[in-house]
Amino acid sequence: QVQLVESGGGLVQAGGSLRLSCAASGRFADRYVMGWFRQAPGKEREFVAGIGNNEGSMISYADSVKGRFTISRDNAQNTVDLQMNSLKGEDTAVYYCGGGSRWPMAPEFVTYWGQGTQVTVSS
Repeated sequence: QVQLVESGGGLVQAGGSLRLSCAASGRFADRYVMGWFRQAPGKEREFVAGIGNNEGSMISYADSVKGRFTISRDNAQNTVDLQMNSLKGEDTAVYYCGGGSRWPMAPEFVTYWGQGTQVTVSS
């Protein structure tokens, strides 16, 4: 069993930055591919960014965030971070950390979810 806890959400103006962090605990937490997903009101949960279980070995981004968001992983600390720059109003959503065994990542392939953290971008 793996537990995931997100932190770092909040309110930011358009063009600003936020850094989200996901702390993983539990057996074999470092063996899972990890990713960030988001869900806006009235919309399906969608993939944002993913990273393989070897730090930096595989990285993938949704087209909507490429060049603005950066995912990173520290297996020694069991953390996965998402640096979000040049934020836009359409980035407003609840952001979830997820862990699974399949690549590329998609919400239906995630085994473990965090509780989510709200990101609100004001224009």
